[in-house]
Amino acid sequence: MTEKEYNKCVDLYADNLFRFIVKNLEHGEDARDVVQNAFEILWKHCSDVPLEKAKSYLFTVAYHNMIDHVRKVKRITLVDQFKEEDRVSEQKMHNARSVLEGALNRLSEVQRSLIMLKDYEGYSYEEIGEIMNLNPSQVKVYLHRARTHLKEYLVRIDNVI
Repeated sequence: MTEKEYNKCVDLYADNLFRFIVKNLEHGEDARDVVQNAFEILWKHCSDVPLEKAKSYLFTVAYHNMIDHVRKVKRITLVDQFKEEDRVSEQKMHNARSVLEGALNRLSEVQRSLIMLKDYEGYSYEEIGEIMNLNPSQVKVYLHRARTHLKEYLVRIDNVI
């Protein structure tokens, strides 16, 4: 990959990559760091990565960096999230966007990433499997479970009103 092709990758994929990471991390500065690190790694390996594979390579590297970041700062504790789900919230949500964000926040990081890659970014099962080191059947099963969790949360009237 040439310097010109690398710059083209930055122009084409930086916004999508940032959007994917910030939706998962929910912290803009951390997301910028993860995205910048992914582009640094691409730059270091640009001679090994062909232009056609750059998008997949960037999303894979960024995904793994995001997982490492989450583990390092222990920002997400799944047990607390599920305990919180059982409590009745005093605060009522009034718009669809905040309800959907609340539902996505209750998913595990893997489930949320699958939903974001498939439904927001439009990746195929094979591409998602490549990014997340899963086979396509695992992607389908995990995605089905994530959507089931979302559906169960969203159909409860307490969560939507």
